[in-house]
Amino acid sequence: VRKKDVIRLCEKHNDCVFHAFTNGTLVDDEFCQEMQRVGNLSLSISLEGYEEVNDGRRGKGVYQKVMHAMKLLKDRGLPFGVSTCYTGMNVDSVSSEEYFDKLIDCGALFAWFFHYMPVGNDASPDQREEMYHAIRKFRSTKAIFTLDFQNDAEFVHGCIAGGRHYLHINANGDVEPCVFIHYSNCNIKDTSLLDALK
Repeated sequence: VRKKDVIRLCEKHNDCVFHAFTNGTLVDDEFCQEMQRVGNLSLSISLEGYEEVNDGRRGKGVYQKVMHAMKLLKDRGLPFGVSTCYTGMNVDSVSSEEYFDKLIDCGALFAWFFHYMPVGNDASPDQREEMYHAIRKFRSTKAIFTLDFQNDAEFVHGCIAGGRHYLHINANGDVEPCVFIHYSNCNIKDTSLLDALK
């Protein structure tokens, strides 16, 4: 919603690279032009699989808007990826070779995978293990880089975020160590980006 603020942040801190997660519904040609101009912003577009499952979670018509956004980004040569949250409803489709091929065809260079923590008596750790193996398999066999937010911690010796080389700025401007950890001791409106990272 605050596209102009994001672009201003990229302009102000042109010695940094920014990565934003979005549902993609507001990505238009004008925004793509601005992304090209600043040159230090990439996007992860939320995509929960194919149209029925995606729109069931994100809202009717969102899948087609995501497809349009990815086409605009691809046509302009802008780097982008997707962010997929897998659940019991979509784990089979988003772990399939066809899904990874679709992402590549759409121009995605990378794919983040997040999961709902399984809870309750019917939760299946087998589904999480299925995704663990699928992500690693396609990481080594497909032209797309895959990141498993929870299960790749072994490669970075802990949380992928952890506040070392990454931070999250929420809608209020509060600087948080991670999108999933809602703690902040500073606000980007009062603190420089470098001081916030420190």
